[in-house]
Amino acid sequence: QVQLVESGGGVVQAGATLRLSCTASDSTFNPESMGWFRQVPGKEREFVASIKYSNGFTSYLDSVEGRFTISRDNVKKTTFLQMSSLKPEDTAVYYCAQGGPFFYSHSTSDYSNWGQGTQVTVSS
Repeated sequence: QVQLVESGGGVVQAGATLRLSCTASDSTFNPESMGWFRQVPGKEREFVASIKYSNGFTSYLDSVEGRFTISRDNVKKTTFLQMSSLKPEDTAVYYCAQGGPFFYSHSTSDYSNWGQGTQVTVSS
């Protein structure tokens, strides 16, 4: 089974920019869609953004729309999450996961093959 590995997290101040990457271990990986989620301790995992790999259609959580951008590099089998104007409430562990045909789904049950997560901490 292909493994997804996230990277790019870190500790930044409010207003900063970070770019997260999610790279598949298998060069033949060809998902229908990919999603980014985040989770803070004691809360459920929350949808952040998703992208349909074939045409680049995207979907975002309302609170990140206009600040975050999801993109993909089909050749490098990597999905990115560019996060700008970061806020303390964006602090979480960010996960990528493989989705199906319903790229607009915000439900964790429609995603599989989760990465191990990368911590993003935004200080005020």
